[in-house]
Amino acid sequence: MTAPQPADTAARLTGLVRALRGHGLRIGPAETVDAAAVLDVLGFTDRERMRAGLAAALLRSEGQRTVFDAAFDLFFPLGVGTLEAVRADPPPVPDDPEPPRFGRPDPLREQLRDRLAAALAADDRAAQARLAGEVVEAFGRYGTGGSPGTGGSPGTGGWSAQQALGRLAPETLLARVLAALREGQDAPDLSDLVLADEIRRRIRDFRALTAGEARRRVAELRGPERIAERAVAPTPDLVDFLYAGRDQLAELRRTVHPLARKLATRLAARRRRAARGEIDLRRTLRRSLTTGGVPLRPAYRLRRPARPELVLLCDVSGSVAGFADFTMLLVQAMSEQFSKVRVFAFVNRTAEVTGLLRGGDDPARLAARILAEAEVTGYHGNSDYGSALGGFAEHHLDAVGPRTCVLVLGDARNNQRDPNLDALRRIDARARRVFWLNPEQPSLWPTGDSAALAYAGVVEMHSCRNARRLGELIARLLPV
Repeated sequence: MTAPQPADTAARLTGLVRALRGHGLRIGPAETVDAAAVLDVLGFTDRERMRAGLAAALLRSEGQRTVFDAAFDLFFPLGVGTLEAVRADPPPVPDDPEPPRFGRPDPLREQLRDRLAAALAADDRAAQARLAGEVVEAFGRYGTGGSPGTGGSPGTGGWSAQQALGRLAPETLLARVLAALREGQDAPDLSDLVLADEIRRRIRDFRALTAGEARRRVAELRGPERIAERAVAPTPDLVDFLYAGRDQLAELRRTVHPLARKLATRLAARRRRAARGEIDLRRTLRRSLTTGGVPLRPAYRLRRPARPELVLLCDVSGSVAGFADFTMLLVQAMSEQFSKVRVFAFVNRTAEVTGLLRGGDDPARLAARILAEAEVTGYHGNSDYGSALGGFAEHHLDAVGPRTCVLVLGDARNNQRDPNLDALRRIDARARRVFWLNPEQPSLWPTGDSAALAYAGVVEMHSCRNARRLGELIARLLPV
């Protein structure tokens, strides 16, 4: 890796820190100074060692590493902005960038596929990194601004990993690589099924290398700060519940217990502070006699507050199932912080599902199991908050008492049905506090079939779009 000038190094490091802060990572001046010292000690000869050193200086948890790696590749690319470290001899770029017509051979594509199959069979990461650069160079350019000096406007073109991988189709090399490993006797002593999974993993890693190479080239065109803001995936705790994919939800579920421990610590600290109560003036004055009348050590009236009860009322319909699923798992992991926890789920009919959360099954199957085993739907499968709240107020109101905090989880999209505000008022009148957590942003509450503003006029409603916001609200709103 070519060592940049000192001013360029400082700009790259501060740009990396700004990008990481923009994605929610808490990095202060002390960590930035430590990172500069790491660069001074490690130098630029070993890029992976430099990556590991900066990660150790800047990060606080393993979950932040994915964001860091993507941003690091933008601000400290191979060769620091040059292509010689990716590829010593650039391949010829075809005059016609369009895919060949059916039946027309593509020699460059077949050559790259043959080399990739060999690199995958040998598990040669260096060769795969070089091939990723060549594949993007050959097939990833689009528009007229795909590379500096082409004469096009920077905003009219770029590099696309999806386009490049679509032309190369590395997934179709599975059988060829598997056969090469078996014939060459280089394969480990594994079954074909396990070995095929290993080859798929190598192909996924190559796809990631290609995506990183395309991002790096686009960053050279449009600036790493802009690409880091738009193209780097956020940490799991900042993923929007409503738009999280299956893999992101699985990653979120893995953060349940660490987040629960953190929130339990915060609630315990709040409970200790609340137990101190108000200052006892008489005891404080008596203590001050030993210090010449100066009240150096105030005395407090100790309180013995009972732990609160918690009731969750969750919409488990398809639109918000991920949000409700994660919240139910989080509250179940924090159940020791409450004297009693009861969980109710609904689509248009309310049913208690507290026992299902204690079953110990795979968390990924929780929502599906609730929909299959609990009677949460009636004659139709659409959300009906009015019917669900009415059913809870009629059949389960005994779960709510003067020490109960009720959390309603849902987007309040009622499909143009009666919101049944009277039922929510009955619940609010009986509970200690009622909070509504809505995974939609407030600007969407007045739109479409949402009854959010009507419900917000009865109980306190908060926007809760990701796990970090959920943790903040639970730590701040729940009584102790």
